[in-house]
Amino acid sequence: MITIDGNGAAGAPLAAKNGGKTMAKYRRIVLKLSGESLAAGHGAFDEARILEVAQNIAALSQMGVETAVVMGGGNIWRGRFSEQMDPVSADQMGMLATVINALAVQEALRRVGQSASVFTAQEMNRFTRLYTAKAAIECMESGEIVLLAGGTGNPFFTTDTGAALRAAELKADAVFKGTTVEGVYDSDPRKNPEAKLIRDISYREAVTRGLRVMDLTAFMLCMEQKVPVVRVFSMENLGNILRVAAGENLGTTVHE
Repeated sequence: MITIDGNGAAGAPLAAKNGGKTMAKYRRIVLKLSGESLAAGHGAFDEARILEVAQNIAALSQMGVETAVVMGGGNIWRGRFSEQMDPVSADQMGMLATVINALAVQEALRRVGQSASVFTAQEMNRFTRLYTAKAAIECMESGEIVLLAGGTGNPFFTTDTGAALRAAELKADAVFKGTTVEGVYDSDPRKNPEAKLIRDISYREAVTRGLRVMDLTAFMLCMEQKVPVVRVFSMENLGNILRVAAGENLGTTVHE
């Protein structure tokens, strides 16, 4: 078994609360995992970091949390990298970058003893499975981690929107969004040292106030499709994924 140590890293088994298992607050989640979280500032990939990511994702399964991971690709490519390229082509390259990341995480999960399937919005049947909500749910219910790549299959949509869409389709209890700051603030904490952390806010208020938690399309989708909550928290410490899953009050909770 894998758990979190005092610094929040995955390690030995989590302290038991119920027959050797830590109780999870959420039954099924969609975790939005940025490409940058796989790099740790060391080029496109950091193998040690990817393994740590895999350990923490595997620990979610051991807690009984059915987990789908929406992969980003920003460590390899972002459409905004090019000002001259056709934006559709640039976004298609970004979709392919998310597939590379999903395969890397799948391999790391295999190394820690956790089965995982990669689903893509496009047919790539020599490498991945074509996404359908039914197939993804069946995999999660069987104990597999589901890795979702290729975005929505269409240009102009962010991975935030992809995560919101998949959460609605998969009937997830929560979207987990890791960031480089502690949660949602009333202004940009990187520019304003007086910025205040918001612990709890509704989708409607976040949209009205223009808070940049997720892009507007993602927020509106969560609100309209009644995705119960979005948990926004720092991913600088990967063990925070497990703490939020266990119900700790980290970061910000955005809800209906």
